[in-house]
Amino acid sequence: MRLIRPVAAIACLMLGAVVGVLNPQPVSLDLGFVVLRTSLGLSVLLALLLGVVAGGAVLAVSLVAPLRKRLRAAERARGSLES
Repeated sequence: MRLIRPVAAIACLMLGAVVGVLNPQPVSLDLGFVVLRTSLGLSVLLALLLGVVAGGAVLAVSLVAPLRKRLRAAERARGSLES
């Protein structure tokens, strides 16, 4: 089990490098107040990273936070029963 995380991380890094190398076309992203010029591969990888971070944040707010709240309430109830 300890081997899976480093192998997955290395595989993702290699996949990212391959995507970056295979998509060297320059692109411009106009955000209204600034224009970002970068390669297509880097743009795709940054968009993917931003999506993963946003999805993780939504998951944490919508699922993890309420479960932690329920766990704290259950621990308090258990503590009051033991006293």
